[in-house]
Parts: sequence; C-alpha cells; structure tokens
Amino acid sequence: METLKELHTRLLASAIHGDAPLPSDEGQLDCLLHPEKYAAVLPGGEPCTCGKDAPCIKSCLFSALTKDETGKIHIDKDKCCGCAACLDVCDKLEPSRDTLALLYALKEPQPVYVMIAPAFIGQFSENVTPGKLRAAFKSLGFAGMVEVALFADILTLKEAFEFENAVHSHEDFLLTSCCCPVWISMIRKIYHQLKPHIPGSVSPMVACGRVIKRLHPEAKTVFIGPCLAKKAEARESDVGDAVDFVLTFQEIQEFFSQADIHPEQFPEDSRDHSSSAGRLYARTGGVSEAVENCLERIHPRRDIPIKTVHADGVKDCRALLERLLAGEIPGNFIEGMGCKGGCVGGPKITIPREEGKRNVEAYAAGASSRTPIDNPYVIELLEHLGIHSPEELLKNSEIFTRKL
Repeated sequence: METLKELHTRLLASAIHGDAPLPSDEGQLDCLLHPEKYAAVLPGGEPCTCGKDAPCIKSCLFSALTKDETGKIHIDKDKCCGCAACLDVCDKLEPSRDTLALLYALKEPQPVYVMIAPAFIGQFSENVTPGKLRAAFKSLGFAGMVEVALFADILTLKEAFEFENAVHSHEDFLLTSCCCPVWISMIRKIYHQLKPHIPGSVSPMVACGRVIKRLHPEAKTVFIGPCLAKKAEARESDVGDAVDFVLTFQEIQEFFSQADIHPEQFPEDSRDHSSSAGRLYARTGGVSEAVENCLERIHPRRDIPIKTVHADGVKDCRALLERLLAGEIPGNFIEGMGCKGGCVGGPKITIPREEGKRNVEAYAAGASSRTPIDNPYVIELLEHLGIHSPEELLKNSEIFTRKL
C-alpha cells in the first residue's frame, strides 16, 4: 500500500499533468481532498514502530495521540494543535496536506487569494522577490497575493491600545495573543487560568482571511507559511470562517516543482503595503518589538513603560508560563513562540533558521514605514472597513476579535 506521502506526490503530479487512477484506499484519498475534516498530523499509512515507550505519544503536550493494540496511531483533531513534535520522533506520521483540495478550488470560478506569511522572504530562492512571487501565483490562477504582515500591522495597533488600557499598575500584565497558535493553545488548554490576561485578538492570518472575505464575499483564501499549527488554527470553530486552505512553504515548493514554475523568472508585480513592524512578526521577539515601537510612537511619555519578556520554543514557553503563575516574571508584555527562532524556525521552512531571520530583518529594514500608525495602507484599509481611527479598533473590531 502507498504511504500518504507517496499517494500525495502521485496525485499531485497527475492533477497538474494528466489523469491517473484513483487509489483504492478511500480514507487516504478523503484526507487529501477534504483536509479540513482531519487533524494537522495524520498516520502515514504504515503502523507506528515506536514500541512500548511510544515517544510519539509522549511528545504530545496536548495528549492528542493514542495507539491501539495493532499499533495504529489515532489522532484527536480537537486536541492536536499541529506543533509537529510527534513528527520529529516518529517517521510513520505525516503532516496534513491541502494542495490537492486547493487545486480543485482553483478550477472553480470563484477567486482564490494567497495570504503569505511574514517569514516568506528567501524561502523560494534568494532571487525571488515579493513581486516575482506574486506574479508566479497569478500565473497559476490565483487572483492575487496579500502579505499577512499588513494585518500584523493592524493587530500591533490593536494590542498597543489594549496594553494602554489593560496595564493599570506595575503588577498587571498582558499576554500577546495575535501570533503563534501553539502558544495560544498552551494557554487555552493547559494554562487556562491565564486567559483573562489575553486580549481577544485573532491572528494576522485570520484577520487577513476575514478582511478578504469581507471585501470579496465569494473568495476563497489560502494561507502559506512555515507552520503546521496554522492548519489546526484554521479549523477551529470560532475562526473557521476566515481561511479555506493552509499550505506550508514545503508544500508550495513541491507544487512549483511539479508545475515547472520558477518564481525567480517572473516579472515584478510589486505592492509594498506592510511596515517594518508587521514584517518582524516572523522572528522571536518581533511581536514585542513591534508593539513597543508602536507604543513609543503613540504615547512616548506614558507613566508605565512596557517591559517585554519572550519565550522561544515549546519548552521555553512552558517554563515561562510556569514562572508567570508563580509570580516570578517581572515583565508586563509576554510573548511566546512555539518554534525556536519564531516562524523562521517553523517545521516546514525551506532554508536554515538563521538565514530566514536575516532575510526577515533585512526586509523589515527596507519597509517604507516603521510603525503601523505611520503606514498609510493600514489607515486606508481600516477606513474601508468602517473604522475611522486606530483608537476605534477597540470599539469596532469584531472582525479582529475572537472568544478565548
């Protein structure tokens, strides 16, 4: 029997280049054509061989994996957050893949928009500029490419104002909520007593998807990034209205390869919409730095300074949250990233983490605006949504809000 990876590769090639017979295993086919029904991690088609110690099961912080008497692994979609820890220790598990389902959507008449994560710079070759990548996606039938960093700008503004409103004394603190789904899953499912300290912000990915669908109600949206956890986030019931497909950088790289697409050969289709703040979300400490710079721009002489603390990787996030509960953290703005280095260190990157970090920082340095409050595209977009000042984000922001 074909493994899930082999089946996906064969069907992807046939979908792009011609017909091929369908597999006999309807279960495997269903998870490729309807990935939204399944967890972000799937059994690969062969029995797990981890043995009695079951490191794949033990690796899961959220108890999403179980094994039956035959050795078959079962994964609870509602518990799996896509952190990919199990994939690091068990080669019989596979990441969910959305590519085939996306290809079928591209054959339909509705427009499909790409939402590209801030970590994308350099992931498809050092010569692939944002404009060339946008042109490559359009050649495949996408209606356009939107940088999610623009929506990171908007969430930065929202969290800056929330910090101003929430932190009334040196003992109060705010947990940033708008970036890493693994971090948020840890707080929602394990450290739930800390939920009152999280402003109910959606992630930039969800904000981007919701705005596209507000402006183009018939549109489909696909998020592309380095993260499996975004697949799980997109399937959560309270934000499931925003994103139809989530593909990783590695999935898109395979798609380009099978379709013989070379983005570096395309002409520029440039749109520079995000500030340096939004682009920095891709690396550890970037959210904190963005909010801190925004606060300095909005209210440079405030009485209570922002004191940022951030954790890097699941182990560090858990240690930080334990210390926070014990009252041992002096900061008042706490950021957690589930991957070492942040999104540039995600499980499905295509270049080394440090190279990705350098690329992101250089891209941020080249932005025409330093903070969201200085970004004319942020103000213009908010106007389109009926939000006439940054301060109104807290009063009229249902599109940027979720229930935690």
